[in-house]
Amino acid sequence: MKALVVRLDSFGDVLLAGPAVRAVAARARHVTMLCGPRGEPAARLLPGVDEVLVWDAPWEGVSPPSVDEADIEAMVRRVRAAAYDTALILTSFHQSPLPTALMLRMAQVPRIGADSVDHPGRLLDVRHRRLPGRHEAEAALDTAAAMGFVPAAGDDGRLRVLPAPDTVGLTGNGPYVVVHPGASAPARAWSPDRCAEAVTLLADAGFRVVVTGGPHEAALTRRVSGDAALNLGGRTDARKLAGILRTADVLVSGNTGPAHLAAAVGTPVVSLFSPVVPADRWGPYGVRSVLLGDQRAPCADSRARHCPVPGHPCLNEVTPQDVVRAVQKLLKESA
Repeated sequence: MKALVVRLDSFGDVLLAGPAVRAVAARARHVTMLCGPRGEPAARLLPGVDEVLVWDAPWEGVSPPSVDEADIEAMVRRVRAAAYDTALILTSFHQSPLPTALMLRMAQVPRIGADSVDHPGRLLDVRHRRLPGRHEAEAALDTAAAMGFVPAAGDDGRLRVLPAPDTVGLTGNGPYVVVHPGASAPARAWSPDRCAEAVTLLADAGFRVVVTGGPHEAALTRRVSGDAALNLGGRTDARKLAGILRTADVLVSGNTGPAHLAAAVGTPVVSLFSPVVPADRWGPYGVRSVLLGDQRAPCADSRARHCPVPGHPCLNEVTPQDVVRAVQKLLKESA
């Protein structure tokens, strides 16, 4: 069986699809992951993926491209030429799989399944209904199971990535705590000043601190690191970041991709979680974690990218001392 798994969202979304991808791979002879540009680095980390197909779909993402008939037709031809036997479309609880299903139906994929609130007409062969309160990783596994794809014996259903490289050349020897101050949506980020103070307090408490961030976050990581931490902002790709997180004692991060990557390599997470999306669906999955942030704040479930409440109180009322105590708690539990 040749299978296509579709997850068109961001880095973290694709990581959360990983257990479902492995379930498909347990029965299929070849698995292709169709993802967007932001999710591609994560797709290339997932066990069970034989091939990665990247497409910037006009119905997904924060700034999707314009609808281009020629581009859509080219993708239809590409999928049709690959002759997939089945396709599993994975989406978040607030997204519709039907535009993707239409494209795949036009590409003559004979069996298509997805979780769908909306009536799919003839677009889906398997229409799954998500159970309330399921984590995104669990919901993806449920949808895969509805298609007949269940995890292999011994697969615990947790997040997982391919073996990470040795990154001691970047971090140096010895234990450390990683602080990742950035986030793709400003509403999900703790303030830089609070992050910087937490880094200083962690260093004062005897922790060696490593600060990470993407190439566009160099100024942020420099500000947060100060003289108290090792600044690796802009110096890591996804595989290197996986290696850094794998050997870290704890990650301190907002609700963003590195939090899910830490979960995939088994590292505990202090999660500065803005409630713009529900923590029970998007929190660190399958690892020990401490959730910080007011989950009943007025912004709850708003899916806002920019905080609608002056002062960003859901996160900015968390103190650096709270973060230090949370790190100490996780380390004590693992001792």
